[in-house]
Amino acid sequence: MQGGRRAGGPVRRHDMGVGMQIACLGFTVSAAVEAEAGAQLVRLERFRALIDGCHLAIDARTVADGACLYDVRLDLVMHDATLRSLPPCVGVDVDDALRRAFAQAEQALIAWQAGAATVALRDAATGDAIR
Repeated sequence: MQGGRRAGGPVRRHDMGVGMQIACLGFTVSAAVEAEAGAQLVRLERFRALIDGCHLAIDARTVADGACLYDVRLDLVMHDATLRSLPPCVGVDVDDALRRAFAQAEQALIAWQAGAATVALRDAATGDAIR
C-alpha cells in the first residue's frame, strides 16, 4: 500500500460460494470495513447459481466542507466472466453505503433470477435502482 491506496485488496471466498475482491482508494481499509463487507457478502450467497463473485471498490474523498464522502461501487462477476456494474452508493457513512450497495445488488439479482434481466439492467444503467 502506498499513500492510503490499496490496489488489490483481499479476496474472500466462502466454501465454494461467492468470492469478493475489495479495493480501496483514498484510505486504508480497516478490519471493521472488511468485516461489514464480509457480512454483506452473505446476502449474495443464495445467488451463486448466477454469479461467481463480486468486485467491491470503495473510494474515499474529501468534499468542500472537509467531510469524507464514500463512493461504494459493486460489480457482479457472472459465471461467463461478464461484469455487471451497478450504480454507486455514496454517503458519509461507509457502512451505510456498503449496505445500500449490497441491497441494490440483491434486488438486481432477484430481478435477473426472475427473468427480468432487461428491466434490472435498464434500472442499473439509469440509476433507478435502490439508493
